[in-house]
Amino acid sequence: MSMQRFLMLVLLPVLLVVAPAHAQIEVDINKGHLNPLPVAVDPFMGDTPEAADLGADIAGVVTNNLERSGLFEPISQEAFVEDIQDFNVRPRFQDWRLINAQALLTGEVELQSESRMRVAFRLWDVYGEEEILALSFTATPDLWRRIAHKVSDQIYKRLTGEEGYFDTRIVFVSESGDKVNRVKRLAIMDQDGANMQFLTSGDYTVLTPRFSPSNQMITYMSYRTGKPQIHLFDIETGRHETLGNIGNMTFAPRFSPDGSKVVMSLEEAGNTDIYVMDLRSRQMTRLTFGQSIDTSPTFSPEGDRVVFESDRGGSQQLYIMNADGSGVERISFGEGRYATPVWSPRGDLIAFTKITGGRFAIGVMRSDGSGERLLADGFRAEGPTWAPNGRVIMFWREERGGEPSIWSIDLTGQNLRRVNTPGSASDPAWSPLLD
Repeated sequence: MSMQRFLMLVLLPVLLVVAPAHAQIEVDINKGHLNPLPVAVDPFMGDTPEAADLGADIAGVVTNNLERSGLFEPISQEAFVEDIQDFNVRPRFQDWRLINAQALLTGEVELQSESRMRVAFRLWDVYGEEEILALSFTATPDLWRRIAHKVSDQIYKRLTGEEGYFDTRIVFVSESGDKVNRVKRLAIMDQDGANMQFLTSGDYTVLTPRFSPSNQMITYMSYRTGKPQIHLFDIETGRHETLGNIGNMTFAPRFSPDGSKVVMSLEEAGNTDIYVMDLRSRQMTRLTFGQSIDTSPTFSPEGDRVVFESDRGGSQQLYIMNADGSGVERISFGEGRYATPVWSPRGDLIAFTKITGGRFAIGVMRSDGSGERLLADGFRAEGPTWAPNGRVIMFWREERGGEPSIWSIDLTGQNLRRVNTPGSASDPAWSPLLD
């Protein structure tokens, strides 16, 4: 499963034709109700039939990524007026204005050898009649999907001002079988549902997989030994490792922002508290004390605070404490119960699960508990996870009598989408951007 095949980004030579100066297009992603930006994605040209096929595939993935974000409206290729034949010639902008395209993406694919492919693209402001982005990638041909995701990220960043999130992966629990003999396997896929692979055999149940924010390492809980234990899994090497001989029931592991620690819950003598383990020394430090159930801890992006859920106040609520366990403060005060908090990569919001009136909802609030907003709900809707740019949230939900599935929603509460998986799926976790 190694991702170490070369992938390189370079700048394209600047066009010699100087375009007239105009205000450049951009997407204001802070509007409450956004009208998607019309974008034309021309099939990438190729110097051979094989290269042309790859170019069409790359353009297709880029189109799907942009459409799925909810911020862009790709125009059907059937509406295109100009048939672009030369990547290095300026488009006939009037032809693209006729179909209301505000941005135009063109590209080309060159197979330089069996193990080397160059993909170049240009992004054009149609009404400004100017090139606003020109880049190329060099990689092995089998990485064409990753190139498409990287192209998508570059377009997203240029037009929104935010980092993209397309060149990422999702680890999740793949579920099969009846409710009594449920098989739960660790699985991984690209963020768009492609390239799904199983990471565990299904001989034992796995739960709560979580990515390290700093590398392609996963921590998860399994019943391999008959009781819940926390494990590490290196995606690059395929190596599984039990996280020490803790000896007690352990739950809800998550990495620190630098990947050097794992925070978790540990049950002992009927009491559940939060501990943190240093992965180098394997030393455990206890952070909470008392008779309450403290669980689902998550570090802030700076690593200086931890949000968690606890029933210490009589009901299941959210609390924040310093990374050493001091300064505990309650932050949730609405009706119902709160669970599975997770800090946004931006540090401004905390996503959570809320249970009230027999229904589940996914919501966000500021780290001081203010500004609570519910984004999506269901018979069951749990386990939010953030895109690395803090713009999109994935979660899983299950309707009464149905099977669990993974969904995504924009931070504004718009653009609710089901994520394609081969079968039933739950408990997703979003990776950082790939290198």
